[in-house]
Amino acid sequence: MATMRDIPQPPPVDPPAELAEVAAASPGKGMTIGAVCKGLSQEFPDISISKIRYLEDQKLLAPRRTPGGYRLYTPSDVARLRTILRMQRDEFLPLRVIRQELASGRQQDDGAELPSRSSGTARIRGPRVSVREAPATFTLEDVLEDTRAPAELVKELRDFGIIEGQQRGGAMFYDETEREIIRAAAELARYGVGGRNLRVFRSSADRESSLLQAILAPALRSRNPERRKEALEALENLAAVASHLKHLLLVRDLRRVAR
Repeated sequence: MATMRDIPQPPPVDPPAELAEVAAASPGKGMTIGAVCKGLSQEFPDISISKIRYLEDQKLLAPRRTPGGYRLYTPSDVARLRTILRMQRDEFLPLRVIRQELASGRQQDDGAELPSRSSGTARIRGPRVSVREAPATFTLEDVLEDTRAPAELVKELRDFGIIEGQQRGGAMFYDETEREIIRAAAELARYGVGGRNLRVFRSSADRESSLLQAILAPALRSRNPERRKEALEALENLAAVASHLKHLLLVRDLRRVAR
């Protein structure tokens, strides 16, 4: 199965020397992509022009262009790029989650330690969880177009119970959560992880769900609207904390492998 490394990348094109000189001499006008790559290479040895371009293609970066089409990165662009790279390296976050983190107002890094790594008041960085909102639904065609997942993968996920879908009027519909499950599965599939392998995640989620329900079961069954509302809020918070804990345990184990 093809990986990102198998996909041909356009060779880096160095900008004219005079453009590089202008950028170096006038920081307020921005840095060239080559200068940015060189400047971050000490902290991120695997950084490359192709990787920066890929992040731009994924709508995570939007440097301004000169009339000649060359990219110029402002200090804010570089800070955003550093934040993205640190979230990938230190938190193993996929680009989809990084995009959500940045959109939700996560502070861009100015070269210091990320706020989430400071002591004391660091906030939980789990996925946004809501069990109260009625999710929107999408047709299979919409899901395939949005996630770029092959139809065979969606069928495999249904066969192994990873997603369920809803049959309405002869067509299959999937809610927002299942759409994102399909998106994540498609990303994993690029590395050879199939639906059969994802059953371990489903089993783990089922056990965690049962635990959280057991903790809050009396309040969730309450006929008192206020008490039930508080229970639902607590359930969402517990889900976020549990997700964050699982993420931290995974990061800890992967760091052992990387040593």
